[in-house]
Parts: sequence; C-alpha cells; structure tokens
Amino acid sequence: MLSNFIVSAEAVMPMVVLMAIGVLVRKAGIVNREENKHFNRMVFVVFFPVMMFSNLYGTDLMEVVEWHIIAYAVGALAVIYLGALLFVTRIEKSPKSRGAMIQAIYRSNFVIMGIPVVANFYGHGNMPVTAMLVSIIVPLYNVLAVITLEVFRGGKVRPGEILLGIIKNPLIIGGIAGIAAALTGFKMPEPLEGLMDEMAVVATPMALVILGISFDFSSVKRCGRNLVIAVVGKLVVVPAIFLPIAAMLGFRDVEFVTLLAMFAAPVAVSSYTMAESMDSDGQLAANSVIFSSIFSCFTMFIWIFIFKTLGYF
Repeated sequence: MLSNFIVSAEAVMPMVVLMAIGVLVRKAGIVNREENKHFNRMVFVVFFPVMMFSNLYGTDLMEVVEWHIIAYAVGALAVIYLGALLFVTRIEKSPKSRGAMIQAIYRSNFVIMGIPVVANFYGHGNMPVTAMLVSIIVPLYNVLAVITLEVFRGGKVRPGEILLGIIKNPLIIGGIAGIAAALTGFKMPEPLEGLMDEMAVVATPMALVILGISFDFSSVKRCGRNLVIAVVGKLVVVPAIFLPIAAMLGFRDVEFVTLLAMFAAPVAVSSYTMAESMDSDGQLAANSVIFSSIFSCFTMFIWIFIFKTLGYF
C-alpha cells in the first residue's frame, strides 16, 4: 500500500511542481500574460509536433496499432459527448454556456497533462500506443468542439472549415509525419535524432510551466454552478464510469494508463482559445481549464493510487 502511494505521488508530483513554478514565474513578473501567449503558441506549434513525431518515429505500426483500445476510446468519447449534451441542455438555458460546458466535460488535456502520467511510468521512449491514440482522439475533440460551439452560437456548421482546421492542427501534422516515417522506414541522421529526442522531452515541462503562468483566480463569481458541474463531470464522473469499464474489459499496463490519462486529465487548454474565438462563454471555458487543472493534481493522484493498488498497471 505504501509503495503504491509513493508511486502515485511520484507520477503526479512533477506536474504539480512545474505548474507551481509557472505560478511563481508570473507572480515574480518574469513573464507577463501577453508573453505567455506567445510561449504557449511556440510550444503548441514547434515542440508538440516534434514530440508526436518522436513517439511514432521508428516504430512498427503493426505492433503499435491496437484496435481494441482505439475502439473503446472512440466509443467512450461518443458516449461522454452525448451524455454531456443531453445533461447540459436540460439544466442550462444559455446557448453560449451550454457550448462551453459540453466542451469542458468531454474534452481532456490528453497531451499536456495526460502524456506526462504515461511518461512517468513507462518513459518517453515507450509511448507509441499513447501517441497513436492521441493522433486519433485529438482530431475528434476538435471536430466535436467546432460543431458544438457553432451550433450553440447559432452558426452554420461548415465541413470544409472543420476539415481544414484538422489538417492544420500541429499535433495532427506531427502525428501524420510520424506515421509516414514509420511506414516508409525513413531514418534521420543520428545528430538530428538526438535533437528531436531532446525537443520531445522538453515539450511537456515547458507546457506545464506555461499552464501555471496562465492561472487566474479572479473571475469565478459569475459562473460558479456551471463551473462546479463542468469540473466534477470531467474529473470525477467521467473517470468513475469509464475506467472501471476499461478494467473489466481487460486493459492493463501502458494501455490502461493511457486510458486513465485520457479520461482523468483536466479540461483541454485549447478549449478556452476555441470558445473565445467562436463567441462562446470564454470566461466559463477559461475557469474550467484553470480549476480542473488545479484539482486534477489531486483527483489524478487518487485514480492512479486506486488502480495501481488494484494491480491494473
């Protein structure tokens, strides 16, 4: 029991420390909010695609592609989305708040907060299954977000714009490039491989520090009830339903931890950017990201501890 407690704490503690460093950086005035936006953009456009490429580069895709985990993840996402849609439309009257709440419940920060959990247990070099699932789930997140936010702001869904947004997503570009390299057997010179590996390792710590810099606790008053629903739905209800099902279906080790990362991670940081740009409830979206990120440090520890103690990884 004590050893499982220590392992669970070690998996979450680096994330807590890195976000705390970000908070201290902001309070010290080293980086202001405008500069932080540029840093966030740099990590998203430059480092994350390299990380996605690195996790797939040189792998045997026939061994990496696990159709049972893909089927479960996609099916679970569909159920989560439909459940959030039905529940939120019954309890919330404001269309803009509806869009932001639905997005917060189903869309997890799989990359920034989820991948570090897998890496802490299995290392950055042992995550091809995780990278493959990210390259499938993240586009689905984006498609559902665009459709949801357009519908609840009264706009028309434009398939062409959705497709273009997916194609231009840096994470998708990195994933597709990694898949192409794996299929063709493409090999880079060793110095470039070393550089790629170093950039991939740097990506997540930088993103967590940047997330810490972005924390702002001053705008919670207006959206209290909806914020609680979104955060509890994302961090408690979703993993409480779908992680036991995954365990019963036989998922173990890196597959189970990957699903834990998908279901128990906080609200995606990019959901705020998308909500703000698509005339949704940007304040609710921002607070959902902030508070789910804070509380996920505790809830993810609990989920890790429970399932580690039960022997699922």
